[in-house]
Amino acid sequence: MAPPQPARLSLLGGFALVFDDEPVALPAPAERLLAQLAINHRHRPARRAVLAERMWADASPAQAASNLRSVLWRLPRPRGRQLVRSETTTLRLPADLEVDLWQGEAMAELLCTAQDPLRPLTDEDLLLLLGQDLLPDWYDEWLSVERENFRQKRLHALERYAARLREQQRFVDALSAGLTAVRAEPLRESAHRTVIEVHLAEGNHAEALRQFHDYRRLLADQLGLPPSPVIRELVAPLLGRPVERRRRPVSRRHAPGRAAER
Repeated sequence: MAPPQPARLSLLGGFALVFDDEPVALPAPAERLLAQLAINHRHRPARRAVLAERMWADASPAQAASNLRSVLWRLPRPRGRQLVRSETTTLRLPADLEVDLWQGEAMAELLCTAQDPLRPLTDEDLLLLLGQDLLPDWYDEWLSVERENFRQKRLHALERYAARLREQQRFVDALSAGLTAVRAEPLRESAHRTVIEVHLAEGNHAEALRQFHDYRRLLADQLGLPPSPVIRELVAPLLGRPVERRRRPVSRRHAPGRAAER
């Protein structure tokens, strides 16, 4: 019999827990416990008292600790595997648990720092990692900073990766990266500039102008603002009218009527 696959915790795009290719249903408090451990504590242990008070801030310390014990007791154990390693005063996730957020952050760091692209960005898994927000349907206050932190990391990674792919003339993959950034944040000017630069490098001037005008209309509708001079300068050669030849000034000596005056 093949050994069971490690559990996989998904936090990007929504919460999901899969063990041996089978989804594991969890009550809401258990989901929040795993999310807290995965986002705030990673591979280091969390103190039980601190975690309980954070999850049940309105309860007394004794009640919060009781709530945490209840959540731990009710956690499922797929095939006898523990989803949370519990010690006397600490909790931690098992070492073999795979978390898509950790993979996404590692990929974003590599894409921002590597000299060469790791692989074409047509891979579906990579697009999923960098194209989704952290738990977008959760409204917990503690998540706002962590969500924005990951959003900025993945947007910068997509833009830098697209720029390197453009330089290598891998235009299809460069557009995939740039448009993923645009979909993630439609008002982000640097993402639109990235897409426009790819179109210009490929010689698709009409596509570059279409992207610019789409962004200009969106910016006006949503914020009432014009595009910045930076992006306007990028498409300025495509927006300007042909330069008209200047007429040579008429010499007063040969101006009409001079002969008659004489």
